[in-house]
Amino acid sequence: MVCGGFTCSKNSLCALNILYIMVSLLMIGIAAWGKWFGLISSFQVVGGVIGVGIFLFLVAVVGLIGALKHHQVLLFFYMIILFMVFVVQFSVSCACLALNSEQQNHLLEVGWNTSDTTQRDVENSLDCCGFSSVNYNKTCSAPCFHNLSCKSCASKIQEHTGEVLRFVGGIGLFFSFSEILGVWLTYRYRNQKDPRANPSAFL
Repeated sequence: MVCGGFTCSKNSLCALNILYIMVSLLMIGIAAWGKWFGLISSFQVVGGVIGVGIFLFLVAVVGLIGALKHHQVLLFFYMIILFMVFVVQFSVSCACLALNSEQQNHLLEVGWNTSDTTQRDVENSLDCCGFSSVNYNKTCSAPCFHNLSCKSCASKIQEHTGEVLRFVGGIGLFFSFSEILGVWLTYRYRNQKDPRANPSAFL
């Protein structure tokens, strides 16, 4: 059977969805592990990552069942959802790669002011206090605070922000193209006839 045939399309779609299932379980596992060992104390961050992981898992399961059973309705909804995810992920990835230092700093400050638990996590992990300046009249959980030798967290975060955004944007672009590949495979697979089925049946 050539790669453009029914069997190859089915196997490729199944393999792609198994990859998505593995990625989703990895996301859920890492978020739960980070929360369990106290590496992340913010419920919003953990809940967000687990929510995205569960959503990806459900979409992948729908795609896998649709591919195995050649189910037209499941494949149609899978194709639509995957295309919408592609549009969002591609846009976010391009935005990550296009942000300049001033925009990065603004987004970091907005995120910093959103959650006190996130502030404590960052201060403990990076050993810094405050966002743009250190105020020793306030409390800070970083070890450097007792020695009065802290730097602002913004200066430490900005050392790696560009690298992280390029990495996240690159990974996002890679997976967004895998999603458009999944849409194309699903569209083609839906319009192919199962050679084991009744030749006169319309699929």
